[in-house]
Amino acid sequence: MNTLLSQLRDKKTRKEKSLAVLIDPDKASDHGQLVRLINLCVENKVDYLLVGGSLIANDAFSKVIAIMKSNCNIPVVIFPGNHIQIDSNADAIFLLSLISGRNPDFLIGQHVLAAPILKKSELEIIPMGYMLVNSGAPTSASYMSSTVPLPSDKPTIAACTAMAGEMLGLQSIYLDAGSGAEEAIPQKIISTVARSIDVPLIVGGGLNAIGKVNLALEAGADMIVIGNALEKEERLLIQISDRIHAINKNLDIH
Repeated sequence: MNTLLSQLRDKKTRKEKSLAVLIDPDKASDHGQLVRLINLCVENKVDYLLVGGSLIANDAFSKVIAIMKSNCNIPVVIFPGNHIQIDSNADAIFLLSLISGRNPDFLIGQHVLAAPILKKSELEIIPMGYMLVNSGAPTSASYMSSTVPLPSDKPTIAACTAMAGEMLGLQSIYLDAGSGAEEAIPQKIISTVARSIDVPLIVGGGLNAIGKVNLALEAGADMIVIGNALEKEERLLIQISDRIHAINKNLDIH
């Protein structure tokens, strides 16, 4: 079966890169603006739409997913901040285990609450090791999860954490600097983790310039995730899309 996870694995084997846009329902209350962003994603051949946030203060979660599904064919993946962020209209869910922290609620607690709902849904469930990396200032994710991010100057700790997650059976690893991060994850962290695991590696947070994205791609990120940066500079999506598709096209030529 051609599941999203199998797609990610196949792309990694072929060294293809993917692009995902993360949409926070709290910031997508304007229907017109949301549709415009979705159309921009379609035009720029975005591979995946992620939806979720550390804290959702309105009732727009399901509405946003419905608008996404009715306006494009891009796979919609839930990026949950807690167990109530589930909607069967999405295509898949990243079942995040916050392996960089030691808060049992985000290692297994929220998952126990979500399990019976997920079991009845038709969502593709993608087990993911979620790792927060220090970005220079507290982020929503670190605050809401009551965890300390991994030090940005200790690539060995990050690599060992990712390896442990893979050995525990997690099918992907997400390195995140957090929403609104001041700094992107250092290239050394990404490259060390990338060399240490065989599962798809996703990188997000602080990627607010094409130069930072290029460093992440060169370091071994299989998927780039952008979100907040698009609020300030939509052109960034075009730049990143062009770069990723140039990389993938070059693979086809060779």
